[in-house]
Amino acid sequence: MPMLELLQVTWFVLVGALLAGYSILDGFDLGIGILFPFLGKKEEERRVLLRSIAPVWDGNEVWLLTGGGALFAAFPHVYATVFSGFYAPLMLTLWALIFRAVAPEFRSHDPKRAGLWDRAFVAGSVLPALLLGTALGNVIAGIPLDERMEYAGSFLTVLRPFPLLVGLLGVAACALQGSTYAALKTEGALQERAVKAARMVRIGYASLFVAAGVAAGFAVPEAVEKPLAWVGAAVAMACLWLVGAQLRRGRFRAAFWCSSAAFLALWLIVGAIQFPYLVRASGDNGLGLTAYNASSGLLTLQVMTLIALVGMPVVIGYTIYVYRVFRGPVRTEEAGY
Repeated sequence: MPMLELLQVTWFVLVGALLAGYSILDGFDLGIGILFPFLGKKEEERRVLLRSIAPVWDGNEVWLLTGGGALFAAFPHVYATVFSGFYAPLMLTLWALIFRAVAPEFRSHDPKRAGLWDRAFVAGSVLPALLLGTALGNVIAGIPLDERMEYAGSFLTVLRPFPLLVGLLGVAACALQGSTYAALKTEGALQERAVKAARMVRIGYASLFVAAGVAAGFAVPEAVEKPLAWVGAAVAMACLWLVGAQLRRGRFRAAFWCSSAAFLALWLIVGAIQFPYLVRASGDNGLGLTAYNASSGLLTLQVMTLIALVGMPVVIGYTIYVYRVFRGPVRTEEAGY
């Protein structure tokens, strides 16, 4: 395989790995936000939930920034098409993330309006999970592209049934991540509520997964011919079953890892269906953006690979260190928020 083609495939995989890493890590703190009003019945419990994610959530979002940066550098045409085509949903996502980030600080210093900031925190958690999942559903199903391979649809084009179904699946996946993480990091009544939520979310997650799989057969007919996608589907369903089994045994750490593995399996399915496409063109696949026709040149990809070989071990090492330092359950007497 020529060096350019090898690097194009390598960066297709690496961009997917970065986005999968973001989904798994930021997925649980988005999930805490999605389930915030159902898990935290008392002010003390809400503070425990916020303290459980406070030390790590900024670091989790670094994976999204890194994935976006890698997409910009390795596949600039894809970056330009996606960000111009999905401008309104992505701006809405950005504002939601901003309100989500400031809400805990404001509710801590403005107790009279704590309810308002709680709602901002919930909305700021639901919208990114829903909209990013919907955007992913659009690039899987295909979007209208003109002869210059630029987006030719409207805002309503983004809100089609299949992409919205993928968006709801993303919300369910984040909610399961959040509930299993809450079960791992809390104690007492709050932990019992998190376990109950995880069991209920798991059923909805499995139902949405099956529905999205059936819908994908109609939206992307060639998806059923991808053996790796079937492997991913089997792994995802097995992991969802294991989440329930581990919850029944009180093994909350194992339940969280199984939920994370299910999320990873979703990305394996996406990668298997998409390759070599990064963005499919609806109606005419000849206009789609692939790892081969939308990448940067050989020198850029070589420099990026060298930077990744140096930088990624640092990012992974720092992430492991932070999670080791802040491991263990969060207790009500601890300071913060």
